[in-house]
Amino acid sequence: MLRKIVDYKKLNEDILNLLVEKFPDGYDDDDIVSFRNIKNEVIEAVEVKTEDTIYLVKVGKRLVQAMADFGDDIETSDDVDFEKE
Repeated sequence: MLRKIVDYKKLNEDILNLLVEKFPDGYDDDDIVSFRNIKNEVIEAVEVKTEDTIYLVKVGKRLVQAMADFGDDIETSDDVDFEKE
């Protein structure tokens, strides 16, 4: 299985959708994976999986906002009321 580390800036709609589905109310400290990168910096990420790839999405304030904005967009499109006139 392929593993990819992704920054929130590079999230495509599919990965963002997986994040929102897995963490509809946001992620918790228990969901965060911590590791050190090649520069020995501590990286914190949340994990989402597809059939062939595990994505580690770096966490931060901007990821939370991106997930909230994406969730709002989905709710807005689903809440459209089609009434017959």
